[in-house]
Amino acid sequence: MQLSLKEAWTRILDDARREVPEKDFKAWVEPAKAVSLENDRLVLGVPDEFAVQWNEAKNASLFTRLAERALGRPVSVVFRVDEERLQRPQMDFFVAPTPASLAGAANTNPAAQPLNERYTFENFVIGKSNELAAAAAHAVAEAPGKLYNPLFIYGATGLGKTHLMQAIGHIVVRKNPQIRVLYVGAEQFINEVIESIHSRTMPELRRRYRNDVDLFLVDDVHFLEGKEATQEEFFHTFNTLYEAKKQIVLTSDRPPKEMPGLEARLVSRFEWGMVADVGQPDLEHRIAILRKKQEQDHLETTIPDDVLSFIAEYVHSNVRELEGCIIKLLLYASLRHREITIELAREALADKIRPGQESSNSLSRQNPTIDKVQDVVARRWGVTPEGLRSKARIKTLTVPRQIAMYLAREVLQMQLVEIGQAFGGRDHSTVIHSVDKVTRQLQRDRQFRERVESARQELYAP
Repeated sequence: MQLSLKEAWTRILDDARREVPEKDFKAWVEPAKAVSLENDRLVLGVPDEFAVQWNEAKNASLFTRLAERALGRPVSVVFRVDEERLQRPQMDFFVAPTPASLAGAANTNPAAQPLNERYTFENFVIGKSNELAAAAAHAVAEAPGKLYNPLFIYGATGLGKTHLMQAIGHIVVRKNPQIRVLYVGAEQFINEVIESIHSRTMPELRRRYRNDVDLFLVDDVHFLEGKEATQEEFFHTFNTLYEAKKQIVLTSDRPPKEMPGLEARLVSRFEWGMVADVGQPDLEHRIAILRKKQEQDHLETTIPDDVLSFIAEYVHSNVRELEGCIIKLLLYASLRHREITIELAREALADKIRPGQESSNSLSRQNPTIDKVQDVVARRWGVTPEGLRSKARIKTLTVPRQIAMYLAREVLQMQLVEIGQAFGGRDHSTVIHSVDKVTRQLQRDRQFRERVESARQELYAP
């Protein structure tokens, strides 16, 4: 009797469970799912491209053999990235899917992006660095349009701004499924305005953004800087929703007053409600975040608490990097068939942790000074610290000065005015331009990114 795809896959999984070590099964086999079986070709969906490559190298022969055994005939096995899983958060690589979020089902506005089902208040870890923003977000979720409107949340990348914003959406929809939530990134809004101008469909865009919205969530509004036509449209959209008492929530990588490319009338409106920042988590907060991830992804028996504390002690930048360390550690342990220990973590995360670094002096390395930033960058780029601090605008100084300003902002969390003063009394708009330019270069130039990351790591050296 010919087996259905579901029956064949169940048999394959049962056989694989007996042949593959448990931790490898959970990491690589269990997340896969059978997509199709046609013309003796079994297509398996896996979470990402890395999983495709890893399975092709390590598990292809296993799956082929087990599939032939289950089906009773020769079968070729193909791995591909599962389209549905592309929409799921990174840490879901290690857990089974959960039911679709209510907010995703409630969103009917064609402009809306779906809310991430894991970005809820229950999954958000509160600490000193984000307690104000979290409290404001809770208040907005309980009484949208009444307390803080707009709510403007700002901070560096990977610290939880989007998480808090979407958590508001989940609560609002849970309380009233008829609420129309519109979650978009500022870049999407910009692109839609441009397309609507070209296609002469502005009335339709205005209807979607002004009439069909009860809760307006906009990520990364700093991308509006310098976009005059888009700012004009956003201004009127904001006014329409605000006057209708619709809740508006915005996120950015900086506060409104530090966006020189934003019209003054928008800056003023962004500050009408509550402006709250999220900062870098301290050691205790980082440990709590990692333990939350451990709990969410059922890793209590896989990653010991002392390893989580070890990671938290040495990885300081943001939540995404903490998550990335967990993923890398799990993959590293799986590839080497070893239990996860502090020593294994030291090997797997060697690019994050300096060998021989002692806990007793790690705290002093968490806080390099602006002088050290200037010294490290100057030496690595072949200039002098005095040159970086000078008013000279020669080309050989411009790039390293911009990098030093970027590190002062990202690593030291200095205010723009303070950075400007440390580099020859420059205006804060110059600092913003420098930070933005380095950020863009980091995204498109791998060698540049590696060079800046090496400088960043040296800042924590003794």
